[in-house]
Amino acid sequence: MTNTIALWLGAIIIAVFALDAFVFGWGLPVLIMRYLSDLIQWLAVWR
Repeated sequence: MTNTIALWLGAIIIAVFALDAFVFGWGLPVLIMRYLSDLIQWLAVWR
């Protein structure tokens, strides 16, 4: 991954979270963490 791609990817991620903060009231980080928690629990079954 080049520096240019990494910077654009970081800018897009920050923009999505900023849009979520101003428009939707911070619901996206909670939703992402819930899905991540479910994924971790699902992967723990295969351990």
